[in-house]
Amino acid sequence: MPPIPDRAEAQRLVDTYSDLILRLSYTYLGSTADAQDICQTVFLKLLQATRGFDSQEHERAWIIRTAVNLCKDHLKSRWRRTTVTLDAAENVPAPQPEEGSLLAALDLLPPKYRTVIYLYYYEGYSAREIAVLLGEKPATVFTRLDRGRQKLRTYLEQEELT
Repeated sequence: MPPIPDRAEAQRLVDTYSDLILRLSYTYLGSTADAQDICQTVFLKLLQATRGFDSQEHERAWIIRTAVNLCKDHLKSRWRRTTVTLDAAENVPAPQPEEGSLLAALDLLPPKYRTVIYLYYYEGYSAREIAVLLGEKPATVFTRLDRGRQKLRTYLEQEELT
């Protein structure tokens, strides 16, 4: 088990290298939050290291190399390739249901029926699970499912007639 560094040593490392790690990480990642995550990870690795350093230059080189490697790993990660920022997601419109589709008919229902029917059929929750999620009694959810189905049936039958 690695020796636990004293508080003064940990503070010295943070004071000496935090700015360097943050700036270096930001140049790689372009994100302040990601750079802060890398900085924290570098310090964790540094504080858990079992070996000592030959000199200040050796310590600095190890920190730089570790930060660069962590940035590269972060850039290669699957999570980074498959997610977008909230700002980018904000500009993507929600898919619109096709006219005459079941989902379009579902939008015509009052929210209390629409919610339980959506959760039951589209998300696969049981009525009892929906009751817990919505803070309702199971009997209320069963009633809303039944009444919602009836209203949905009426809407769809009217759509067929027109």
